[in-house]
Amino acid sequence: MTARTALAAAASRPWRLLRSAWPWRSLAYLVTGLIPAALPLALLGGIELLRPELTPLVGLLLAALLIVVAAGPVLATFERRRLRLVDARPLPARPPVRLGEPGLWREIAWAVLTACVAWFLDLAVIALSLFLPLLLLSAPLQPADPGAEVPTAWWVRLALFTIGLVLLPFTAYPITAWAGARAAIARAVLAPADAELADELVEVRRSRERLVDGFDSERRRIERDLHDGAQQRLVALSMTLGLTRLQLADDHPAVALLEQAREQTALAQAELRELIRGVHPQILSDRGLAAALRDVAGRSPIPVDLRLRLDGRLPAPVEITAYFAVSEALANLARHSGAATGSVSASVQGDTLVVEVSDDGTGGADPARGTGLTGLADRAATVGGRLLLASPPGGPTLLRVELPCAR
Repeated sequence: MTARTALAAAASRPWRLLRSAWPWRSLAYLVTGLIPAALPLALLGGIELLRPELTPLVGLLLAALLIVVAAGPVLATFERRRLRLVDARPLPARPPVRLGEPGLWREIAWAVLTACVAWFLDLAVIALSLFLPLLLLSAPLQPADPGAEVPTAWWVRLALFTIGLVLLPFTAYPITAWAGARAAIARAVLAPADAELADELVEVRRSRERLVDGFDSERRRIERDLHDGAQQRLVALSMTLGLTRLQLADDHPAVALLEQAREQTALAQAELRELIRGVHPQILSDRGLAAALRDVAGRSPIPVDLRLRLDGRLPAPVEITAYFAVSEALANLARHSGAATGSVSASVQGDTLVVEVSDDGTGGADPARGTGLTGLADRAATVGGRLLLASPPGGPTLLRVELPCAR
C-alpha cells in the first residue's frame, strides 16, 4: 500500500522508505520551514544595524512578534502549500478570513509557533541527523595534522568514510519521522477534524443531490418515452379499431370483439396517463407548481381546499419536491385517513417555500409503517429542507414541508 504521508512512510519497511522520495521531500519540507523565520530575523538584524542605540531587545522582540502576527494568514497559506510535500491528503477548503473567527486565531498561533520555535527544532533535527555521517564522510578531505605524533593512515580515513557512508541512509528515519510529525501538527491546527468532516458532509450532500437530479432526469426521459411512444401507439391502435368497426356490419360476429378491444384500449390509455403523471407530470414542467397542485387536487376523490400564494416559477428541484410531497400526502389522505375533506396551502415566506397538507381524518400516520413519508423527508433534505408531521391518534393530520427557494 502506497504511503500518503511522511509519517506513514517512516513506519514502512526500510527498503521502501530508502527507495522512495519521502526522505528528500521531508528534507525539503524542513528546510523550507526556515523561510517563516527569515522575516522576524531580518527585521531584528535590520533595526539593529540601522539604529542600535534605539533598539533594546524587548522592543525588537515585540516588533518581530507584531510582524509575525500580521503575516499570520500569509504564513498559514504558505504552510498549506508546502504541506503537500509530506502529506498527499487534500486539505479542506480554506474559509474566508474574518476577524474574530477561530480559524484566524489558529493561523496566527501557528505563524508565531513556526517563526519563533519550530524552525529551530527543524534545524536541530537536520543538524543532529546529518552531523556525524557528514563528518565521517569528510575524513578523506581533512588536512593532515603536521604536529601529530602519529599521522592518520590512509586506511583509517577510508574506514571512517565507509562508516559515514553506511550511516547516511539511517538519517532518513529521524528526518522523515520529524517532518511527518510536524505536518500532522500543522494539519491539526490549520485543518481540524471538524472542518474535514464538514467538507465530507458537503460532498455527501452534493453527491446525494447529483443522484436525485439524475433520478429526476431519468423520470423525465421515461415520461417522454411513454408519452411519445406507448401512448401514441395506443391512440393509433384505437383509431385502427374504430376504422375496422366502421367497415363491418352491425350483425358481424367480430363487432363485439372489436368493441371490447376498444374499451380495453381506452382503459389502457387512461392507466398510462395516470402512470405518466406519477412518473413526471408534464404540467409541472410547462406551467409550474401552482397549476400542478391544482391538477393533483382536482383528481383527488376527496374534496380538497386549495390556498395557493405562489408568484412565478421556483427552482425546479423545489417544485418537484413540493409536488411529490403533496401528491403522496393526498394519496395517503384518500387511502388511509378516513377524512371527509382536506386542504392544501402553499406560500413563499421570505426565502422558504412552505407547503401544508391537512385533513380531518382519524390521524395516526406513522412514517415507520411505509417508505412514502420517509422518502419524502430524504428528498426534502437533499434541497436543504425538512418535513414535519403531526398526526395524533384521532386526528387531525398535518404535513408541513419547508424548502429553501432563493430565486
